[in-house]
Amino acid sequence: MGNSSPAANAGSGRSSFLSTLHMPHTLVVVMALVILVLALSWVVPSGEYARSEVQTSAGTRTVTVAGTYHQVEKVYLGLHMVLLSPIKGFLDGALLICFLLMIGGSFAIFQETGAVEFGIRRLTASITKRPRLEHLLIPALMVVFSLGGSVFGMCEETIPFVIIFIPLARSLGYDSIVGTSIPFLGAAAGFAAAFFNPFTVGIAQSISGVPLYSGLGYRLVTWVIGTVVIITYVMRYARKVKRNPEISPVLDIDRERGAVDSHGGAEVGWDLRHLATLALFVASMVLLVVGVLLWKWYIDQIAVLFFGMGIALGFVGGMGPSHVARTFVNGAKDMVGVVFIVACARALLVIAQDAKIMDTILYGTSSLISLLPRGLIAQLMFLVQCVINFFIHSGTAQAALTMPIMSPLADLVGITRQTAVYAYQLCEFVNPILPTSAATMGVLGAAKIPWERWARWFFPLMLILIGLSFLLLIPPVLLFEWN
Repeated sequence: MGNSSPAANAGSGRSSFLSTLHMPHTLVVVMALVILVLALSWVVPSGEYARSEVQTSAGTRTVTVAGTYHQVEKVYLGLHMVLLSPIKGFLDGALLICFLLMIGGSFAIFQETGAVEFGIRRLTASITKRPRLEHLLIPALMVVFSLGGSVFGMCEETIPFVIIFIPLARSLGYDSIVGTSIPFLGAAAGFAAAFFNPFTVGIAQSISGVPLYSGLGYRLVTWVIGTVVIITYVMRYARKVKRNPEISPVLDIDRERGAVDSHGGAEVGWDLRHLATLALFVASMVLLVVGVLLWKWYIDQIAVLFFGMGIALGFVGGMGPSHVARTFVNGAKDMVGVVFIVACARALLVIAQDAKIMDTILYGTSSLISLLPRGLIAQLMFLVQCVINFFIHSGTAQAALTMPIMSPLADLVGITRQTAVYAYQLCEFVNPILPTSAATMGVLGAAKIPWERWARWFFPLMLILIGLSFLLLIPPVLLFEWN
C-alpha cells in the first residue's frame, strides 16, 4: 500500500472502471437490431430493383441491376415478426447452421486429443535447446499460430497457450506481453489475413454467392504480409525489452509473478499417437484444399469432411467412442450461441426482404458511397465493418449480419463481391484491442495484463494494420478483376 504511486492508483482506478463496463450479449445486440429494423420497416419506403440471372464459376447467380430501383406499394409487418423472423432465419440458414455444428464438434475433438499442445511444445523444445536458433523462436511459433488462425479460425483456443508462453518468454529475457503476443497475435494475424478460415472467408463467400475459397492467391499474399508485419512488430519490441526491461508496460506485474516457471520450454518426448493425429489433420486439410479447388466442394461436402475427420481424429488420438461423442456434443454445444446469432442475424434480412426495404436501403447507401472515388469505396466498407466489429465480434455472426447487404451493394457501386468479402475479413485486424471481445479479454485475463496497458502497447500496431488494410484493398479495385 505504502509503495503504490498516484499513477499506479489512477491506472488501477481506470482498470476498475473498465471492469464495471459490460457490453450486452451479442444475441441481445442482434435482437435489438431486429426490433430496430422492424421499426424502420414501418417508415422506410418499400422498393425494388430489377434482378437478372448471371452465370459464374459458382453457377447461376441472381444479381441486382443498377439503375432500376423503383418504389412499390408499402408493406407493413406486424410485431409478431420479432419472434417469427429468427425462426425463418433458422430455416433459411439450415445448411450453414449444420456446417457450424460439424466444425465446432470436430475441432473440439482435435483439441481434446492434446495433439495441438504437443505439437507446439515439441516445436518450442526443438528450438530453445539450440541457443543459436533462439531468434527463430518468435517467428516460428507465431507462424504456427497464424496458420491455425487462417486454416481453422483459431482464436479463443489461444487462451491456454498464454499460460505456457509467458514463462517461456520471461525465461528468455522478454516480458509477459511477448509471451502473450506469440499465441494471441500470431493467431489474430492468421484470422484476419485468412486464406482458408471456414468461420470467416468460407461463410462470407457462401453468403455472398462467390465460389468457396476463391481468390486464394491474393489471400495467401495478404496472409504472408499481415503475418510478417505483426511478427516484425513483436520481434522489435522483444529485442528492445530484452535490452532494457524497464520499458516494459508490465514490469511490475512480471516482478510480482516471482520466479520464472522453467517448465515453459521443457523437452517433450516423441508421442506416436499425437504425431499420427497431427498427420491425419494435415491430410484432411490437404483433402479439403483438393476438394474445393478441383471438385468444387460446397458447404455440405466440407461439413461431411469435418464430421468424418473429427471422428477419425478422436479414435487415432486414443479416445473411446463415448469420449468422442461427448466431446463432439460439447464442441457443437459451444457453437449454439453462434447458431442463434446467425439465425437472428438472418432475421434482419427476412424482415428487410418481407417489408421490401432492403433495396431501398441499398439504393440510399449506394447513392452515398458512389459519390466517393471508386478507389475509396472498399476502404469505406472496411471502416464500416470495423465499427460493426466493436459490437458484433463474432466473425461468423458479422458475416451473416453484413454480407447480405455489402454483397449486392458491391454490385451497385462497381466493385466485386470478392472485394466486399475481403473488406469484411480485414476488419478482424482491430479485434485484439476491443474490450468487447471475449477472446481478447479472456487472453488478457489469463495473462493478468490490464486492458489499458495492452491497448497502449497495441495501438501503434493497430494503426499500422489499418493503414496496411487500406493499401491491400487498392489492388482488387484498381489493378485487377477479382471474382
